[in-house]
Amino acid sequence: MASFSVEEFIGNGVLNGLLQKLLDEGWDDVPTLKTMGSEDMDSLHMTQKQKDAIGIRSYLHDRGLMQYADKMEDCGRSLQELLNLSSMDLASQLEMKRGHIARFINKTRCDDSFKLHAIVARRSSSMMMHRDDSIPKSLGSNSSNNMKRSNVRSNATSDRSLKQSMVDMKIKDGYVFKGIVAGELAEPRACGCVNPSPISDQVAPYSAIENISVQKLTPEYKIGMEPLVKTKAPPLKASELWRDKPAVFLCLRRPGCIMCRAEAHQFYSRKTIFDALGVQLFAVLHEHIELEVNDFWPRYWGGVVLLDQGRDLYKALGGGKLLKEKFLSGFLLNPRALSNYKRAKTMKIEYNFKGKGETKGGLFIIGSGKSGIAYQFIERNFGDWAPLAEVIEICTQMQNQEESHRECVLH
Repeated sequence: MASFSVEEFIGNGVLNGLLQKLLDEGWDDVPTLKTMGSEDMDSLHMTQKQKDAIGIRSYLHDRGLMQYADKMEDCGRSLQELLNLSSMDLASQLEMKRGHIARFINKTRCDDSFKLHAIVARRSSSMMMHRDDSIPKSLGSNSSNNMKRSNVRSNATSDRSLKQSMVDMKIKDGYVFKGIVAGELAEPRACGCVNPSPISDQVAPYSAIENISVQKLTPEYKIGMEPLVKTKAPPLKASELWRDKPAVFLCLRRPGCIMCRAEAHQFYSRKTIFDALGVQLFAVLHEHIELEVNDFWPRYWGGVVLLDQGRDLYKALGGGKLLKEKFLSGFLLNPRALSNYKRAKTMKIEYNFKGKGETKGGLFIIGSGKSGIAYQFIERNFGDWAPLAEVIEICTQMQNQEESHRECVLH
């Protein structure tokens, strides 16, 4: 599937006037935009034509048929009406090629795997049990039934969006992982006068992270949680965090950095996918500046924020030593870092220069218990992001392994 920017996805039709509002509200990449539900659309005061356009473009994007988006939107029909057209009408009215017609009318094309349905089904079942238990007993049976029907509709919409988001992120056969573990090689800069620091090409051993001490600076965000940020939590052993569930640890250089904020936002906006895969998300900082934490959480990251004061996770990323680079050589003289900055800049994110930004970060995916580090990404150039599709693929593989292990135990 070709990669599309939000601007390319919404085109020049009825959605174009919403572009800035969509970006301001965090609908700033195509996979996130395609998860938009009816409540989200209503909150943006979208017209029925705009809602239809989102549905049409999402359907076409899933099938690699975006070249027909403008024509379909202009014809004024809904997606269902378009799907009810005959092959002859699609060819004559929309100039659609025969092979593309077959792809367009095949509604099951993107149901990639039985496993994806199973994940969504389990999540739906869990959500329904929780929501049904929360229905007040004092309500009459009609009110209760209405609430249940409403929950079913809401869950169905949410599950379809979740399923499609996971399909969008699925890595195709033949994909070459960027990582070591990960990250593109840093190149010499300033006409070869400045060489990047050497980086270990080995995944950190589990012993390097097992006994690290961290401190929770924020909880998982919920309404009313803000006062808890002021409560200082005691340090804890990091391995306690992944004892029962695998976890992703996103190690950031600075919470005020535009590139760090953009990466954190991109990851946390996919939280429903990680929840479905049974994976926790943690953001890690190496210094505690209270105002910076408050600006970062929950606006750019609504999950738990950890302080690694000893910078031990950062040392593990660097093979036992901190990966550091000066602002001049690591940013101003580095074309890749400047490109990363420009990419983040398009997201219209506020930023500042408070704190120490020379220590490079990265990302770990750590299995539950003592199963070890499944994936490691190193920020070789300032602003390198761990490829989200790779991270989700590794988490999916981990869940497959855990399910296979459970089945073996049961049998």
